[in-house]
Amino acid sequence: MQKPSLTIVRRLKAPPQKVFAAWTRPELMARWWGPDAGPVLSAQADPRVGGRFRVVFQTLDGETHDCRGEYQEVEPDRKLVFTWEWVTLPERRSLVSITFRSIDDGTEMNFTHSQFFDEAARDGHDAGWKGAFEKLDALIAELGNTEL
Repeated sequence: MQKPSLTIVRRLKAPPQKVFAAWTRPELMARWWGPDAGPVLSAQADPRVGGRFRVVFQTLDGETHDCRGEYQEVEPDRKLVFTWEWVTLPERRSLVSITFRSIDDGTEMNFTHSQFFDEAARDGHDAGWKGAFEKLDALIAELGNTEL
């Protein structure tokens, strides 16, 4: 039986290298990670095959969330694939794959999160990622033409 997955396609008004940097540079990850306006408490990333990331964030309801994973594929400015797990539920490991494609006005980001434990987990992550991507859009707009 195939496990549930979700795919989200976003168009961002920045070149692929900026969007890729937002996914791989801890100081940028800390500015958009999480589903709502709650703070990111820490962000770490070592974006190389076998490297790991970890982000701890708090949602507005005061709950702390701690996620981590290992990079499986890293093609700068083109593709990221990494495992995803919550520290409290390591047995529910899933997989995230993101491609970044240059388009006329920026980047098309094709995001797939697969191998969810069940449909409820997929639906919760769908809402969470959509909230995070709203913040990613705002970060990209804020960065504008600045050098990274």
